[in-house]
Parts: sequence; C-alpha cells; structure tokens
Amino acid sequence: MQRWESGETAAPRPVYARALEVVTGLPIGPLGLAASVQARVSDDGHGGHDLVDRPTGVPVANGAPAAQTAPRGNYSGVWLSRYEFVSFGRDNQVFVGLHYVVLLQHGNRLTGRSLPNASLNPDSPLTLDLQLDGATVTGTWTEQTATEGYYRGARYFGALQMLVEPTGRRMAGKWVGFGKDFDVNTGPWELRLMDADTGKATLAKYDRPPEA
Repeated sequence: MQRWESGETAAPRPVYARALEVVTGLPIGPLGLAASVQARVSDDGHGGHDLVDRPTGVPVANGAPAAQTAPRGNYSGVWLSRYEFVSFGRDNQVFVGLHYVVLLQHGNRLTGRSLPNASLNPDSPLTLDLQLDGATVTGTWTEQTATEGYYRGARYFGALQMLVEPTGRRMAGKWVGFGKDFDVNTGPWELRLMDADTGKATLAKYDRPPEA
C-alpha cells in the first residue's frame, strides 16, 4: 500500500492487486494501476499463490478443468441494484432503492460498492459482501441513508440471498433487515448486469443516478 501511494510501483503483484480491490471496492484500473502478469511457478510447473483464481463453477477433475457448470465464470462488472421496501411511517407506501454497483469477484466472494453519484436518492452509498455457491448468492448489505433525507442519515444493514439466472446476467431474491422501530422487514432485491467492463470510461458512464 505504501509503495502504491508513493508511486514507487504501478503494477502490483496479483495478490496485492486483489487486496487493493477489496479494500477500495474498485478495480485497480481506475486506481491508476495495472496488475502484474507475472506469476511465480514452482519446480513442478504449477503456479504459485499469485495465479488468478480459477473461475467459480469450473470444477477440476484429474488435474484439468472440467466443463463449466455455471453460465459465467466471473460476475465482476457494473450491475443495477434494485430493491423494494415499505415505509410504515409514510402510510405503508412501497419505495424503490436503485444504485449502480460495481461488483468484484475474488474466488467465490463478491464485493460490491455503489458508485459515488449512482444512487436514486443522493448521498446513499450501498455496500455488499456476498458469497457465491453455485447459483446461490448469500451475504450482507449496508446502506448509509442521506443526511437530509427522510431517514436522517441512519445506517441500515441486513442479510441478502439471491439466485443467479442461467444467463448469468440477473440475480434475484430477498433481503431482510431491521426497521426504524427494530422490527424485522423484508422485500425483493435484484441485480441486473449492465456492463462486464470495469474500466474508467464505463465507471464514468454509470456514475449517475439510475432512472426510476
């Protein structure tokens, strides 16, 4: 981290590049870095720990990858996040939360963070921490509501479970979390893939509020 901040290195080894992505929630390209393509190889010809993880859903049989059982091996990209919730303090109206979220996959882990200006309600950043098991995605969500909004900057969090469609371009399921009065609420949540690219131009394109 210190060598990156000082400008001493612009191409960290893959293991450090993955760590930077997890910490910042962004791909290393927009951070001004390039992942090193060099991987250490042991005497028996197998790669060391710096090799990129094999795609999730590609089992290994007899030392070689078998046929891919999942439609997509990597779910990194820009996704449109949409969830619904009932506001009991506003006559039980149903509201929608929309964010453009950057998902990054490392092994079977998916980390997501909304782009700075990409929420339907301004100043309401969303983060996701998910685990992928076949077509099932399970994890947690956290949203910091807008300071000037109805919820006055309250921070909400909860659990989330979705199923990945066979196309690999949509995940849909349910969220659960606590309300203002500590009651347990739930509702639908889905992610739709907008672009598998995570370069600077693509992130800039989606760094705006989604259309309702």
